[in-house]
Amino acid sequence: MKLIIATIKPFKLEEVREALTESGVRGMMVTEIKGFGSQSGHTEIYRGAEYAVNFVPKIKLELVVSATMAEQVVETITRTAKTGKIGDGKIFVLDVEQAMRVRTGEIDEDAL
Repeated sequence: MKLIIATIKPFKLEEVREALTESGVRGMMVTEIKGFGSQSGHTEIYRGAEYAVNFVPKIKLELVVSATMAEQVVETITRTAKTGKIGDGKIFVLDVEQAMRVRTGEIDEDAL
């Protein structure tokens, strides 16, 4: 099993969710986050004064999928989240040692 952590632009969330659902993903966790990378924030003007915004709003997706499905999920996220502009996000893939469904006690891929 693989844990896929992806950061994407907030306005891409629904498009990514729909594409993942169509490709067979049965669940994910979504968190609103703030961060910075290459773009290092930006400036905004509010009531005539300029302010530095050091953290940019992002969405963090976390999915656990079978190892055989991981490459397809990464490709789907990449294809649907990409705008071609700086700040499109990052994807990390990690190994998952064990998973358990609390309600039934199912473990590993049965728990997904």
